[in-house]
Amino acid sequence: MVEFFAYWSGPSQAMAPIVQGLEAEYRNRMIFTYLDIDNPATRPFQSQLKFRTEPHFFLLDPQGRILRQWIGYVTPAQFRQAFQDALSL
Repeated sequence: MVEFFAYWSGPSQAMAPIVQGLEAEYRNRMIFTYLDIDNPATRPFQSQLKFRTEPHFFLLDPQGRILRQWIGYVTPAQFRQAFQDALSL
């Protein structure tokens, strides 16, 4: 899963403990990547994925195809359901 976030963003800060908890829970089954939208190195990814709001989450398959995406607050249950669906493919 890829999260585009901003350190200054209240919604990004609110999601951080949720996502970190899920990362610990799924650590042997999924890769979590965090990209700061204010870092110029992330601009190519932002352009490619065509988004402007943070936090923005992308669940990708091993080939880099988007399986799901979420914007803003997402419940742990919503993430878990999508993760389980993706892991069963």
